[in-house]
Amino acid sequence: MNRSWMALLVAMSLALGPGTTAAVAATTKKKPVAARKHKPAKIRHHRSASLEDAKGLLVQSSSALVQDQITGTALFEKNSNTVVPIASISKLMTAMVALDAKPNLSEELTIGEEDVDTLKGTHSRLRVGTRMTREELLNLALMSSENRAAACLSRNYPGGREAFVAAMNRKSRELGLADTQFADPTGLTASNVSSAHDLAKMVAAAYEYPLIREFTTAKEREVTVAGRMQTFRNTNSLVKSPNWEIGLSKTGYINEAGKCLVMQTWINNKPTIIVLLDSWGKMTRIGDANRIKRWVESAGLPQRPTAG
Repeated sequence: MNRSWMALLVAMSLALGPGTTAAVAATTKKKPVAARKHKPAKIRHHRSASLEDAKGLLVQSSSALVQDQITGTALFEKNSNTVVPIASISKLMTAMVALDAKPNLSEELTIGEEDVDTLKGTHSRLRVGTRMTREELLNLALMSSENRAAACLSRNYPGGREAFVAAMNRKSRELGLADTQFADPTGLTASNVSSAHDLAKMVAAAYEYPLIREFTTAKEREVTVAGRMQTFRNTNSLVKSPNWEIGLSKTGYINEAGKCLVMQTWINNKPTIIVLLDSWGKMTRIGDANRIKRWVESAGLPQRPTAG
């Protein structure tokens, strides 16, 4: 079955409502498929880490969730209800709100002084006065996590940045994100918070936007900045890996949040959502993602049938 049909089935399943988000080991009377196949030692059902214990899955991120995108069932979770800062994962909501306004993507916008980060002092190659189309700014905000691009998009929203942030929180409530709150469009503030469970819902919602899927998985893009051609690359190195098939991706980092990563990906030919929050090692979130992929594959978790 080709990916377009698979994406359609995902959307139809999500429209009918997600299934339970509780951990498999904690919510079902049946043994998990992985446990039935490998017959591990006695599994403790009082916490989701029982799956981790049974399969030796050592996730180092402080908070994590692996979810079947079709059913909403959690395959693995760790501190998944803990509310923490989410850094630039916020830009997924920024992109949805920006696109919901149905703007002219070809309109040129100008990076202004108001878009400069005075909170963290982060660097940007988008100098004040740079003119880019709204589509280019959206691309760079999602692919390269360009803060000035996200700030410029919010400032040029009907009603300005204050109205934009209000729309982010309104959209959050519409999606049923009870643990989620936004204070700015970039994620530079630690006041942008959520939980792994909420972010899985947000990833599923963002996956419905073709441009968000395209821009978050693009490897790189060349754009003209101040008369010079510059190359911007994806902040998630996994999009370049032949071992991964990623449908949506977003990274994030500030000191208060640690290193974060959310993805929609296909594992065992099945759409899966991975949320990793508060990772501190330089490669911890990437290592966790690879460990999760190997675990799901080796556990033999159910696959969705493919067309013959």
